[in-house]
Amino acid sequence: MLDLQRLRALHAVAVHGTVGAAAASLGYTPSAVSQQIAKLERETRTVLLERRGRGVRLTEQAEQLAAAAQQLLAIVERAETELEERRGLPAGRLTVAAFASAARGLLPAVLADLAVRHPALDTRLTEVDPHLSVDLVARGAVDLAIAHDWDIAPLPAPPGVEQAPIGEDLCDLLVPAGHPFAGRASVRREDLGGERWICQPPGRVCHDWLVRTLRAAGCEPAIVHQADENPTLVALVAAGLGVALIPRLGRGPLPAGVVEVPLDPLPVRRLYALWRSGAARRPAIAETVRTLQAHWPAASARN
Repeated sequence: MLDLQRLRALHAVAVHGTVGAAAASLGYTPSAVSQQIAKLERETRTVLLERRGRGVRLTEQAEQLAAAAQQLLAIVERAETELEERRGLPAGRLTVAAFASAARGLLPAVLADLAVRHPALDTRLTEVDPHLSVDLVARGAVDLAIAHDWDIAPLPAPPGVEQAPIGEDLCDLLVPAGHPFAGRASVRREDLGGERWICQPPGRVCHDWLVRTLRAAGCEPAIVHQADENPTLVALVAAGLGVALIPRLGRGPLPAGVVEVPLDPLPVRRLYALWRSGAARRPAIAETVRTLQAHWPAASARN
């Protein structure tokens, strides 16, 4: 008999690409995931993972087994959904993926609220870039994702994935205190040409939005510094090394030497909760979405 937890570990490696990322998504240690895979290899008498540099690659047999595991996990999910629906109360494990600023500025209060009101619900949070989280939901790697899109780049939801709006997050231009824009009431997008920009690396939603927005306004951005985390971007602005467009959610108080200047029109990114259609009846999904929406006004007001 194949052990479901070991199949779950293999499926997580197939979805996330590495043992470390799979472990993070499951709430295990990398060693625990490796042990599960090793036991599965002994049970199936099959080599499932091959070393490739510092990472691993699934063998052809592992790919087939991971595909079967995905189908089995979907059956288990449907059964768990039906049981939870009959009880009518949120319960069981709920895996949530969220992008960094939502994980910092929104999810702590939401998860704490759920823990108090629904002690039978075991929520597990993983920080994931938004352009990856939708696929993780579609493939069954997580139950619920918090993602965002921008006013000029709508978020596509693939077939089988449902979504609900959470709220709108505003974005401001951050400049050093001595910058010519620092004393202005607002700045038009057309006036941003010639600035030295600090932003996230290519492939990130915010980077792509910045490039598309400035090009639409007739400006080619000169990106001089790149970093993943917003606090690092703010620190670079504070050092006088350039300007940045940073959303308000989870940003926190600005340090001395950084001035917030509204853009005209003000950029908006929209937050969504996404889940698989097959899990839509699950009380844990419905209650978590309601709680996210209920906490959004307070989270957005803190910024």
